[in-house]
Amino acid sequence: MRRLFDTLIAAYGPQHWWPAHSVEEMMIGAILVQNTSWQQVAQVIARLKQEQLLAMAPLRQLPAAAWWQRLRPVGFFRVKQQRLKALADFMAAYDDQTEALFQLDTLSLRQQLLAVPGIGKETADAILCYGAHRPLFVVDAYAKRLFSRLGWCTTASDYDSIQQLVHRALPADPDLLGELHALIVEHGKNHCRKQPVCIGCPLLFCPAYER
Repeated sequence: MRRLFDTLIAAYGPQHWWPAHSVEEMMIGAILVQNTSWQQVAQVIARLKQEQLLAMAPLRQLPAAAWWQRLRPVGFFRVKQQRLKALADFMAAYDDQTEALFQLDTLSLRQQLLAVPGIGKETADAILCYGAHRPLFVVDAYAKRLFSRLGWCTTASDYDSIQQLVHRALPADPDLLGELHALIVEHGKNHCRKQPVCIGCPLLFCPAYER
């Protein structure tokens, strides 16, 4: 696992994730990026920021119809509007202050996030790692695909078992775990796609590359 990290960071350099100017923006982005690419999310975030709507209060107050056109580029825009509204309603209990929310211990914070409609383990752990700075690895489709090709898990492995695989192998360092996730995403976009592009892949120890 450490060799994987060292190889990827040598190949791609630091990724400077999460690309957000505030924790609130990061949390909103974590909802928007579900099942879509960051390029589309960046367009939506830029527009919301320009219109001064990138905050929890407007998400609660504006009617759904006011959001659908703005969210259209990210896909599933009606569902994502509902999920953003659920997140904003949740944050109202903390007066929209992420500092108050992040006073909770990691387990309690994760359980509360998972109770918000539309927030699953991947989104919750992204908020915990990049927003609350907790040492949790974010398991996504890129990580599962790469690890299965490396022979570290199978395509049937569940979220928790893959996460524990990483946690057992690396220190409980949120910066390290967050960087590894970002590097795997970059590698997945460049080489470890559904149909692997092994030419030029830096992971010379990967069985798929060897084949």
